[in-house]
Amino acid sequence: MITTHFPKPTNTFVRFLLVGVINTLVGLSSIFLLLDVVSLSYWLSTFVGHSIGAGVSYMLNRQFTFASKAMHGKSIPLFVLVILSCYFLSFSMSKMISGFIFTQYTNEIAVFLGTGLYTVMNYLGQKYLVFSS
Repeated sequence: MITTHFPKPTNTFVRFLLVGVINTLVGLSSIFLLLDVVSLSYWLSTFVGHSIGAGVSYMLNRQFTFASKAMHGKSIPLFVLVILSCYFLSFSMSKMISGFIFTQYTNEIAVFLGTGLYTVMNYLGQKYLVFSS
């Protein structure tokens, strides 16, 4: 049957992606508001936008995605470490890559590319480091 090749709805990556839709709506809306309306810098806009989404992400992923029993005292510092590492790696790489694209929308392209990289790295970090217990 064709459906046997699709991930089960209980798959943690599928749930992570569902939570990611909410995080993306919150985070990217914040980023573009700060970047294009408030005219904050690329770094400040992406950092603040992802910080806002991170609070939502922690709670939803802890309970809904991974059903983790990890203690907050252990999981919150690891979560912050993973989020910050993923943020700096993904958005530094995307900013560098987008610099080769000659357009007035270089920052916007970097945001979308960075978001994809961030999602994959963040999932792996949260699954195997933050909420593994």
